[in-house]
Amino acid sequence: MLSIDHLSMEFASRPVLDDITLLVNRKERIALVGKNGAGKTTLLRLIAGEYTPTSGRIAREADMTIGYLPQVMLFHDDRTLREEVLSELKNERIRDEGDEARFIAEMDRTIIGLGFERKDFDRPCSEFSGGWRMRIELAKILLRHPDLLLLDEPTNHLDIESIQWLEDFLKSSPSAVLLVSHDRAFIDNVCNRTIEITLGRIYDYNVNYSRFVELRKERHEQQVRAYQNQQKMIQDTEEFIERFRYKATKAVQVQSRIKQLEKLERLEVDLEDTSRLNLRFPPAPRSGDFPLIVEDLRKDFGSHNVFHDVTFTIRRGEKVAFVGKNGEGKTTLVKCIMGQLDYLGTLKIGHNVKIGYFAQNQAALLDEDKTIFETIDYVAVGDIRTKIRDILGAFMFGGEASEKKVKVLSGGERSRLAMIRLLLEPCNLLILDEPTNHLDMQSKDVLKAALKDFNGTLICVSHDRDFLDGLVSKVYEFGGGRVREHLGGIYDFLRAKKIDSLHELEYKISSRQQRDTNETLTRQQRECTPSEGHHSKQDYAAQKAEAAARRKKERQIAETEAAIAALEAQQAELEELLALPENQTQENFQRYESVKHQIEQKMYEWEILSE
Repeated sequence: MLSIDHLSMEFASRPVLDDITLLVNRKERIALVGKNGAGKTTLLRLIAGEYTPTSGRIAREADMTIGYLPQVMLFHDDRTLREEVLSELKNERIRDEGDEARFIAEMDRTIIGLGFERKDFDRPCSEFSGGWRMRIELAKILLRHPDLLLLDEPTNHLDIESIQWLEDFLKSSPSAVLLVSHDRAFIDNVCNRTIEITLGRIYDYNVNYSRFVELRKERHEQQVRAYQNQQKMIQDTEEFIERFRYKATKAVQVQSRIKQLEKLERLEVDLEDTSRLNLRFPPAPRSGDFPLIVEDLRKDFGSHNVFHDVTFTIRRGEKVAFVGKNGEGKTTLVKCIMGQLDYLGTLKIGHNVKIGYFAQNQAALLDEDKTIFETIDYVAVGDIRTKIRDILGAFMFGGEASEKKVKVLSGGERSRLAMIRLLLEPCNLLILDEPTNHLDMQSKDVLKAALKDFNGTLICVSHDRDFLDGLVSKVYEFGGGRVREHLGGIYDFLRAKKIDSLHELEYKISSRQQRDTNETLTRQQRECTPSEGHHSKQDYAAQKAEAAARRKKERQIAETEAAIAALEAQQAELEELLALPENQTQENFQRYESVKHQIEQKMYEWEILSE
């Protein structure tokens, strides 16, 4: 279907991909793995036609279609969600009314599967945050049913349920799939072939990711041994040349050894192997038996209830996960715990509890004039100070990168640095909100091992099943305004959820059957009952009109609340943007003031409607 022959790619004379050859067959599902910066995204963009290779070629079958989901994309703000999806797809897929009905049904299933609700269909795209807009783009691509899907980190902004839906979709899709992801469980469940990019070359394994890890370890050990043997041979040869360079009797041997070194094809191997790095955090100061007690907690934003009647207790040393769909209140509850939001009910922080909190805006608090190394050295204590460079290497700040100033780092790099800094400060209650979003698999392994050894209490908000597996022993599920406690690990919870879903389905079917029966009986009774006259009909009409007017107002209130939430999300993004000096432009300040004014207007509308 697609072949790549002797392809090379350079940026500013720096080789990224070096003479790679690759064949992609129909219906294959391939995971593209490697460290950040290895060239994974570059390869996707070459296949998508966005880059032209320095040398080599990419051959595609005639009429082959490609759907490409990049990490960064442009959006149309003047369309609703439904219009955005339909605009580019309707003409391609619809030929008659039957086609249209099937397409609309498939579109609805896809959009809902990615986490949207029906009430979102007519919302403008401008109201959605970046993560939700990425889902819209993903829906458009999936509905095209291209021959080849190129997906670059598709799970970064998805919750657990949406990730599981996407897994099922890709496994049953007739499209070939080439995807980049740091979600190990996702690529393990979806892909049956793994291609690693390292040092500009590719290594192709016809196995899933878990099996690849085992085979890669064996290959790496062989490469290291071959590299070390060659390095010893080079060193011995150079010593021979230096020792006998000026001896006439050895001139022939010396020249022979010099030519031997010139012709030698030097082996390269990625020697930065932190898989055995044992990162231990400072012992947690002892807290009381119950670091967190929550009783009858409730949080509202205006008339919108986020959650209510929340009651649970977390014991010292427990490691728990907060999971659920986006927007169900996980981060809101964390902010209540941190004292950043007010609430109704009781929330008690236990005796001698010292909280370490990681949130997305944590990166904005770093000192921009310090280097990466200085940032970590400043907070590290004890034996850990001797391992700072190893730790930085494990989190992709090895070598010269550790001397970069914080001010030149990207948002993702700052988040990783903030994570390291937080985890080296003594605390006994760690609260981590999506800690793995900017980490590659190796860094996640290092972090997970360290958290398993952490002797304090952990609350982790995450959608990464592999990261949570074996780490947490209790799961709190957020949804429908409630928080439900599930004993056991993340996969125990997911198995129970599937069973509950089946029971819920059976309940809905039986309820619908009962409702149909009740409606039949009511209709029969109504047919047997004499008319109550013209007056009752007038009362009924008035009640119906009043109920319709009330429903309209309630719908307007819900729409206004959704608009306020979307604007507040934009405001938060702009505040994070303006935290960096290089972004403090007049244009960005004007955007911020405009959003702030829109929020005030919408709040006024909401107050009028509520009254």
